[in-house]
Amino acid sequence: MRASLAERLPRRLDALELAALEALEATQPSPWSARQLKAALSDPLTVVLGIDGEDALAGHAVVARLPFEAELQALLVASVWRRQGLAGRLLAGVIDQARAWGSERLLLEVRAGNAPARALYARAGFVEDGRRRGYYPSWDGAGPREDAVLMSLPLG
Repeated sequence: MRASLAERLPRRLDALELAALEALEATQPSPWSARQLKAALSDPLTVVLGIDGEDALAGHAVVARLPFEAELQALLVASVWRRQGLAGRLLAGVIDQARAWGSERLLLEVRAGNAPARALYARAGFVEDGRRRGYYPSWDGAGPREDAVLMSLPLG
């Protein structure tokens, strides 16, 4: 019997799941390309985690191993699966992976206006380290650029 959505844990994705990742990415305004997803799946220093929905991938996270740190490069939950704790479970999986690598810190950057993501990271213990002014283009391409908030979580 398949676990309910509330019980599902992140699992490592592989190259055979590229199409599922592409479909999930296509649901957001600035999706990763197939080339970027394929590179993440094939990079030995990168782990792609996913959580399954009923009939499709409900969310994924990409974490890269750096010499002394790890970097959360992406975290996405499909809109129909949001507000059910999936992002928190994916983030916990990322933190576990970074610890397994022996990373000293987990780094990330997030749009300044993404209040739900910033709240998720703060609840997990991330602190704001700085900003990159005007880093992200506006969602519609016509508005002003948006700051990136740099955050980190000590793992030691």
